[in-house]
Order: sequence, then C-alpha cells, then structure tokens
Amino acid sequence: MYESGVLRSNGNPEMGLDASSGVAPSRNAESKSSWSRRTRSLMGVQVVGTGSYVPDHIITNADLQAQFGCDPSWIEQRTGIQSRRYAGPEQATSDLCIQAALRAIENARVDVRDIDLVVVGTFTPDFNCPTTANLVQEKLGIDAPAMDLHAACSGFVYALVTAAQYVATGNSRLALVIGGDCNSRIVNPLDQKIAPLFGDGAGAVLLAKGDAHQGLICYQLGSDGGGGSMLGRQAGGSKSPMTHEDLDTGRQFLQMDGRNVFKWAVRAVADSIEVVMRKAGMTPQDISLVLLHQANIRIINNVAEQLAIPVEKMFNNLRDYGNTSAGSIPIALDEANHAGRIHRGDTLLVSGFGAGLTWGTCLLRW
Repeated sequence: MYESGVLRSNGNPEMGLDASSGVAPSRNAESKSSWSRRTRSLMGVQVVGTGSYVPDHIITNADLQAQFGCDPSWIEQRTGIQSRRYAGPEQATSDLCIQAALRAIENARVDVRDIDLVVVGTFTPDFNCPTTANLVQEKLGIDAPAMDLHAACSGFVYALVTAAQYVATGNSRLALVIGGDCNSRIVNPLDQKIAPLFGDGAGAVLLAKGDAHQGLICYQLGSDGGGGSMLGRQAGGSKSPMTHEDLDTGRQFLQMDGRNVFKWAVRAVADSIEVVMRKAGMTPQDISLVLLHQANIRIINNVAEQLAIPVEKMFNNLRDYGNTSAGSIPIALDEANHAGRIHRGDTLLVSGFGAGLTWGTCLLRW
C-alpha cells in the first residue's frame, strides 16, 4: 500500500523496507547500503518505429522434459513460462538484432541511410571484440557510430536512455536502439532450475526528435554491484580467463541464486517504480500500459499487487518466450504496438532489472 508517498509492506519482513532509511535493502536485511532516490527527465524525444524478432525454433516445457527430465508443471507454476525460442546453430545475437532492426526500420518507414547512431544492449555478444553493434552497423550498411551497452536484463532501458540523450541534445537525428540476447548459449541445458527460464530474441526501436510533451517524463537507472555474485558468469573475463578446468566444471555458464534474486527483484522494481511515479506526480491510474522485464510471472504479479496496478494494464508475453534478457522489453513493446495497445499521448511504465545488479525504470510518453 502507499503511506506518505513511500511503499509499505504490510508487515512482511522479506518484502519490507529498511526502517532506518525508508528504502528497500539492496540484497538482504544486513545490507548497509541504500538505493539512490535520484531521478531524471528527458523530454522532446519520440519512438518512431518498433520491431522484434524471435527464432523459429520453439522449445516447449514438454520438450525439456523429454530431453532433460524437467518437470513441465513445476516450470509453469513457478515461472509462468510454457515455451521459449532458441537460436539456430547458424544464428548469433547480431543476427537476431539485425532482423529486429529491419522490422523497426520498416515500421518507421525511414531510410536506413538516415540512421546516425546504433546502441545495442546485450550481455551475450557475438564476440568480445568487435561489438555486436559493429556487426549490426556493417550488415545494415549504416554510416554511424555503434556501441554495445552491457547491463544484462536492464540493457534495453540503459540503451534507450543513452540514445535518448544524443537525440534530445541534437547529436543524433535518428537513433537505432536494440536489446537482444542469445541466452541459450550461456545456460547449462542440464541445469533444471536455470535453463528453462531463458530464451533468445531481440527487439528494436528508432528514436527521433519529438514534441515537448513526448519522451522520458521521469526515469531512474540504478546499480548495486555488491549483489553481482547472485547472478553472473564466473569464467571468461580478464579476472578469470577461461581454463580447461572451468569448462569441465561448467563455470562458463550463467549461475544464479534464484531465491535471493527473486526477493531482490520484487523489492528493487517496486521501489524504483514507486519513486519514479511519485517524482512525476503520477499514480497507476495515469499509466496507459505497463511493460516489466519478462523474467518470472510471480515477480510481475507481486509488483503489480504491491503497487495496485490494474491487471488489464500489464502486458505480458513471458508464457511464449521466457526470459530474453535485454530483448524482453523491446519485444513486448513491439508486440503491444502492433496489437494496437499503444497510442500517441499514452504514458508507458517500463522497468528492467537483472544481473549487475542493475535496474532501470522510466515513464515514457509516447
């Protein structure tokens, strides 16, 4: 419920707030750090086109049961996921991003030669170098700077805010923003608690100058690096270069403390949304559509219940795609757009959260 502009928890210690600071603890009750209440606004920017792409290969819960012995009912009850898409052996993250970008360009009816900035949010790049954005830029024949932004499941929101700065200041006239990941390449298929959660996909938007009332009414980006060990890949970077022993023990795969990540995500998302809405002077009644990162239906439902967001305002496609990381929000955004659920003047509430730990929430005036 709301009380004096701050979210309260109805007495549940796991879902509550730190009584000393009035904000949710970053990882557990012992954490001494508190989350920033800083927010920003960036108007005069508009989305002029959306696009998305998911691979053709559908993997159902029944398929996972046949291959790896996973319990289909457990997956659906715990996550809300019934199926996910896996990239083919000939596909990488850049291939998914390119297809999403082409569809966004077609939707916006713009000339690819007019794009002057490419920002890709991903944590599963084709290579450490060159960037996935470089590959997208070259394949599409775009004459523009291109860069990757690595913020895991918050990657699209981070990329959106970054590109919006360029557009709002006049340093970009037409920016291509993509979120995409090939999660099937970084999860251990034998890990029945992690592998069923993830799928592959990408989504894209094109940003251009807009009217004064369009853009990011209020947004918040956050980071809690102290919780990074709860969700990450231990091997493969400069800190721990890959060894034969790593490959033998599976340290190259994504590791997750599911229980604590779930608790953190509910607290982080609810807190961030509450802060952004309060700073903007808005309530759930002022929101046209809510697009949360599609990680787990129980996280989504918990956040909606805490903030009293009407179920009809929530857009979910988790059932069909699973967690596509940085692709999650832009895929949902594109599907909602093509379903006629977004109109000019609408206010969208968007929130991503994931490894890092990172989160990003914004109120986007369409």
